[in-house]
Amino acid sequence: MRLGGTVAGRFTNPQEWEEILVRTGFRAVTAPFSAYTPRKMVDDYCAVAEKHDVLIAEVGVWKNIFDPDPKAAAEAMAYAKAQLALADELGIECCVNIAGTAGSAGWDGADPSNYMRETYDRIVASVREILDAVQPKRAWYCLEPMPWMVPDGPDEYLQLIRDVDRPRFGAHMDFVNMINSPRRYLCANEFIGECFAKLGPYIRSTHLKDSHMDRMKLTTVLTECSPGEGELDFRAILKIIDRYLPADAPVLLEHMNTFDEYRAAYDAVAAAAASAGVGI
Repeated sequence: MRLGGTVAGRFTNPQEWEEILVRTGFRAVTAPFSAYTPRKMVDDYCAVAEKHDVLIAEVGVWKNIFDPDPKAAAEAMAYAKAQLALADELGIECCVNIAGTAGSAGWDGADPSNYMRETYDRIVASVREILDAVQPKRAWYCLEPMPWMVPDGPDEYLQLIRDVDRPRFGAHMDFVNMINSPRRYLCANEFIGECFAKLGPYIRSTHLKDSHMDRMKLTTVLTECSPGEGELDFRAILKIIDRYLPADAPVLLEHMNTFDEYRAAYDAVAAAAASAGVGI
């Protein structure tokens, strides 16, 4: 697998980004540009990545296309289409967003409306609209699973893929986001294996992080954390990924804030990979 993440640090141009990238040791990264970045700069970032044999694995959207503000929702939809078009033009396989919420708790918030039938139908229609507008040939549009938003489990993701019924709708794997109950946490290896077994043929990118459950508090408190700071068995997880995904599949660390935090997470996963006999 190609282990990497987001290049964290201060940079304003491809040259400064390259200096940090080389220090990371990453083999895959999230795009440091968007559809609104000047095209010459986009090309320069891509040239840097190619020079160092680093895969730009994801173009992110990260906007709420169901925003209660119609203007913001329209802008988010336009941005999603632009990001997918950019990913397709550059040959970046994964353009990723979350489904969206009509609630007022924030762009990625937990809200009862997230599970309404009307919302599900909107998700299906919005993904179709994006794909039908762009007609990608090389990129896939994907939705990152969320603990409180469709898709929140492998079976739900498979059903969504069937209902969207578009060949370029792929899967984004974030198993920690789907570890949203004690059962899934306590039986994590089995659950993660199920996720990859069912979604493996559709997965275009994977996020890697750890999970912690406070066993002294009632009811349930689950917390995302960096690899090595929770209780997930990364030797087993990396073997699962290696079993179900191609050898060059991108696996990205996320949600650290600094270079040193990413470095520590990378080292923890690299050590687990070496122990498990999995190449990164």
